Amino acid sequence: MIEEFQDDLDEVMDDIEPIGDEAEGQLYEHFRVVVDKGQAQMRVDKYLFERIVNASRNRIQKAADGGFVMANGKPVKSSYKIKPLDVITVMMDRPRYENEIIPENIPLDIVYEDAHLMVVNKPAGLVVHPGHGNYTGTLVNALAWHLKDNPDYDANDPRLGLVHRIDKDTSGLLVIAKTPDAKTHLGKQFYDKTTKRRYRALVWGNVAEEEGTIVGSIARNPKDRMQMAVMADPEMGKHAVTHYSVLERIGYVTLVECVLETGRTHQIRVHMKHIGHILFNDTRYGGHEILKGTHFSKYKQFVNNCFDTCPRQALHAMTLGFVHPATGEEMYFTAEMPADMTALIDKWRTYISNRDLE
Repeated sequence: MIEEFQDDLDEVMDDIEPIGDEAEGQLYEHFRVVVDKGQAQMRVDKYLFERIVNASRNRIQKAADGGFVMANGKPVKSSYKIKPLDVITVMMDRPRYENEIIPENIPLDIVYEDAHLMVVNKPAGLVVHPGHGNYTGTLVNALAWHLKDNPDYDANDPRLGLVHRIDKDTSGLLVIAKTPDAKTHLGKQFYDKTTKRRYRALVWGNVAEEEGTIVGSIARNPKDRMQMAVMADPEMGKHAVTHYSVLERIGYVTLVECVLETGRTHQIRVHMKHIGHILFNDTRYGGHEILKGTHFSKYKQFVNNCFDTCPRQALHAMTLGFVHPATGEEMYFTAEMPADMTALIDKWRTYISNRDLE
């Protein structure tokens, strides 16, 4: 089993674009394997599926269909039968991140820690994992510093570290595995949907129902590659389920609790937009515009002040529950909403209260 580069390859294969005849630019090697002399013939997608950690066969097939899987330097389809001594490579249209993760003395809000795992409360603005444009100053760099004296923890070992992720501008709880066994057991809980994750979000508009469930497959928005979107065809994306309930109606915004059944990229942000309630100040999805309310200049000034108070999407990963991988104990953690979100909600409460008195 070849494990080098797997995290990067897994992410990139989820965002592939077909290579057309007019394609410009260089392709970069992300994975290479030489087929053994005694290897029996096998479809290349099955062969790679057995060797690339965390990459589904569907993703490998998409990569092959897009021209990214090569045999001896030439693109092949997923049905290609490998032969002994074939050189099989996966090429991508972006370079592989090769830099070693360097420990950096970045403060961590550690909610819980033992020999097997850590739970941290991530502030908004902190990138979770090194990636394009953010190779330093991430949560992973902070973890490498915090655990630099632990001889069993290697920040560059994909068998350790982050079990799941939240967006840069989302605050809240994350669990980190300090041993390979812990990562395997915790990862399985996320895969089996047995973890408990509850979020707080302030969304635009008055949510009509007291509670509901949003079911919609999520994939890259074909019109804007920086966004995710709910697909009309369920086969086009990843199955996603979000349960929501109204906590407080505050005039032109609503405070909701969201419970994740699945964990897709931007899931809450995309699902709430799908039902017409974009997260407050979510720049990527249009929540930084005044979507509800009046046209009075006083109101516009108030909303702009709210944007300044909470200068990011109003989303917080408030609770996290899982079974401890070593002890079997059910663990449950809560991180109260950070100051920017509480100040934002208080501003809306005050505004609506004063408006009702007029």
